[in-house]
Amino acid sequence: MEMKTTAPGSRVVPAGDAALAAATDALAAGEIVAIPTETVYGLAADATNGEAVARIFAAKQRPSFNPLICHVTGIGMAETFASFDPMSRKLAEAFWPGALTLVLPLKPDHAIHPLVTAGLDTVAVRAPRGFGAELIAALGRPLAAPSANRSGKISATSAQAVTDSLGDAVPLVIDGGPTPVGVESTIVKVEDGAVFLLRPGGVAVEEIEAVAGVQLLRAKANAAIQAPGMLASHYAPSARMRLNASHVDPGEALLAFGPERVTGASDAKAVLVLSESGDLVEAAAKLFDYMGRLDATGAACIAVEPIPMTGLGEAINDRLARAAAPREKQ
Repeated sequence: MEMKTTAPGSRVVPAGDAALAAATDALAAGEIVAIPTETVYGLAADATNGEAVARIFAAKQRPSFNPLICHVTGIGMAETFASFDPMSRKLAEAFWPGALTLVLPLKPDHAIHPLVTAGLDTVAVRAPRGFGAELIAALGRPLAAPSANRSGKISATSAQAVTDSLGDAVPLVIDGGPTPVGVESTIVKVEDGAVFLLRPGGVAVEEIEAVAGVQLLRAKANAAIQAPGMLASHYAPSARMRLNASHVDPGEALLAFGPERVTGASDAKAVLVLSESGDLVEAAAKLFDYMGRLDATGAACIAVEPIPMTGLGEAINDRLARAAAPREKQ
């Protein structure tokens, strides 16, 4: 098994049988492990182990009031601690495994540690694909796994981005290559027969509405935190972000989209194009990586060209808006 040390006390192991065994052993021992999922890399811990979950918060420097997602093998495991209404079950059957998270009521006497739910009587649940699914099955318990990055910073879509963000705060990183989706899961909650969108993400709203047969209602911007990713300022680089830019000011970096550039692009400190062809799936997969690369140029501000709100564009614009929001102390 090839292994490389990236920081004192941390190691990166390529995904495979040996990595699965190492990660399972570490999680069973109460450690945290950074793992690839189809959305972004997650910082995983046994969701029933309070000390292990606390290590996630410590590593991410994450506010304790921001809940985590429980990752499961499927509906069967989720039903051991959460209740499904008919609509939530319909959505799970349609989109699991995949990039949809459901906020569900907790059952009495559940084993999920309260740090995972931030003291709420609901829990966010998702069934991932790939290595994450294999790991949950091997451990036999749900995994709490927020994105593997410092809280409020750019989410990691590669093992290198994990180590760049967290360093030796995470002892084991499983390298599964670049994540195919590139943004976090879509989060919805069914309440009184209505389906609420709490966070846009890797499953487009139109796809969910087609299965649900109803339009999704948007949570208000100042709504109480019910799920991960609802902080107003989140996914933020060190540089300021200027959205829907029609020009580039001197010294700014440019996050571009589509075949045509805005005025002043040739004078930008750096330019990265999310998708030359205007493909929103490609753009989503590159978003956090390109934000991080432009931030690393040292530009004080990143100008962002307009991105349409259709399909995954809603999730991309949501992440950009949170990255551009006034920074909160955390």
